[in-house]
Amino acid sequence: MDEKKLDFFRNELELKKREIVDEAGKTMNEMTDHTSNVPDPNDRASIESGRSFELRIRGRERKLLAKIDEAINRLDDGTFGICDGCEEQIGLKRLEARPVTTLCIDCKTAQETQEKSKGL
Repeated sequence: MDEKKLDFFRNELELKKREIVDEAGKTMNEMTDHTSNVPDPNDRASIESGRSFELRIRGRERKLLAKIDEAINRLDDGTFGICDGCEEQIGLKRLEARPVTTLCIDCKTAQETQEKSKGL
């Protein structure tokens, strides 16, 4: 992969990382700004449900942050875009759709098929 494409992916990954960190900060501010003294049980339940949903989203984003860091490390060490399964080049379209991926489409499909057959 040429240097221009590698720079493109690095910029995309760093941009996504900043977005996630910014959103996490907003979530923390919103959660600490809300008063916990809401007398109506239905309102409290709605607030708690919303908080729970936000925390699940942030948990997923935390996992994505780790994957983004790993992808940036692969960019640094020259292994970005190489499939962990077959060690072939991952297709550019796949990387554009999911730059944190470590598997080419064939290896990912095989992995998912194997997971389905195991009932995971």
